[in-house]
Amino acid sequence: MDKENKNNEVNEEIVNEQVEDTQKAVSDEQEPTGQKQQEKTPEEKIAELEKQIEGLKNQQLYKVAEFDNFRKRVMQEKAELIKNGGSKVIATLLPIIDDLERAQQNMDSYEDVAAVKEGLNLIIDKFFKLLAQEGLQKMDVVGNDFDADYHEAIAMVPGQPEEMKGKVMDCMTPGYILNDKVIRYAKVAVAD
Repeated sequence: MDKENKNNEVNEEIVNEQVEDTQKAVSDEQEPTGQKQQEKTPEEKIAELEKQIEGLKNQQLYKVAEFDNFRKRVMQEKAELIKNGGSKVIATLLPIIDDLERAQQNMDSYEDVAAVKEGLNLIIDKFFKLLAQEGLQKMDVVGNDFDADYHEAIAMVPGQPEEMKGKVMDCMTPGYILNDKVIRYAKVAVAD
């Protein structure tokens, strides 16, 4: 009987342990379902995603408006530069205008034509020096090979020696380059 009692006690302990394990397992299973209940419902998830979408839409609208304002500001600055871009050059021309006006006012009082010519030549030299400082260059074309990138042929000169063919013989209107860009092509006569 003692053995049976011991066996019964051992069996009871085993059964009790199994019951405790089962109760623990059941309670462990209930906790996750409790957590599942704390998880968001599909409607809550949808509402949260819609809120995120709305936030992203607002950010995108803000960026579009910001870019539009930037574009308008750049266009306004560009228009301002175009409108007032020549003011620097005009300001540098004012002393030459003053010289020309003085020469015009005093022209009648001068009897020495050579002095008037000398004064006019000084003003013209001053004018071209000022333009050169601004990046303007007059093309030197006579005797050079014809180049359509710089010259506009308006006449052909026949009967020239073979070594002169394709060369610029005369320049009717000078060409000008401003900061490495042709702003007026030289109108030339080319040997044929």
